[in-house]
Amino acid sequence: MAIEANEGKALETVVDSVRYQRIPVKTRLVGADDDIVEVVSTYAGEQVRDGDVVFVTEKIVAITQGRAYPVNSINPRPLARFLSKYVTKTSYGIGLGMPETMEMALRECGTPRILLAAAVSVVSKLLKRSGDFYRVAGEKARAIDGPTSHTIPPYNSHVVLGPERPDEVAQVLKSALGGRVDVMIVDINDLGGNILGNTRGHASDDHMVRVLKDNPLGQKHQSTPIGIIRSLT
Repeated sequence: MAIEANEGKALETVVDSVRYQRIPVKTRLVGADDDIVEVVSTYAGEQVRDGDVVFVTEKIVAITQGRAYPVNSINPRPLARFLSKYVTKTSYGIGLGMPETMEMALRECGTPRILLAAAVSVVSKLLKRSGDFYRVAGEKARAIDGPTSHTIPPYNSHVVLGPERPDEVAQVLKSALGGRVDVMIVDINDLGGNILGNTRGHASDDHMVRVLKDNPLGQKHQSTPIGIIRSLT
């Protein structure tokens, strides 16, 4: 199978003098009835080599865990409507800037924690700091994805929560791939990223985020929720 980058993306990058390929792996549409182990094994199993690192988007893991909710099934409380008005929206996505995503943050993280994060963010804005809301609210809040036009239907009208037990999922996937490769569960977008699960431990997370910082899987209709990192140096 020919190795090709997604349109508009680079196949290779160099980080700390190491050259890497980031190989996108195309799949079919994955839903809540699918098994993430079967999906990754089917589409990446024959492409990996010893020493590769397979990275899987957090969204596809969460979808197979039943953590994607149609927007019209979420009934936001008044507090969610109020707080969402003050969330800074970005060119990448709406984040918690809509009542439905804020409602899911309140459910996932608890009302006290979200209120504390909101209070801290007010002070932070006065000090011209950014990012404190999510530092206080935590990874569960950061990982919530709202509906966006560049997401493949039907998930362009869903709120998707972060995956449960990402480190455990990564270990299960590594075993399913014969233990020959490491596996990461990643939350990467065009503005940055986080490593949620990692079979190598989390000491290398910052380095791997830099390897993926240009988002080689893309954010539109590429249908590549899996990728392979291969060292060429």
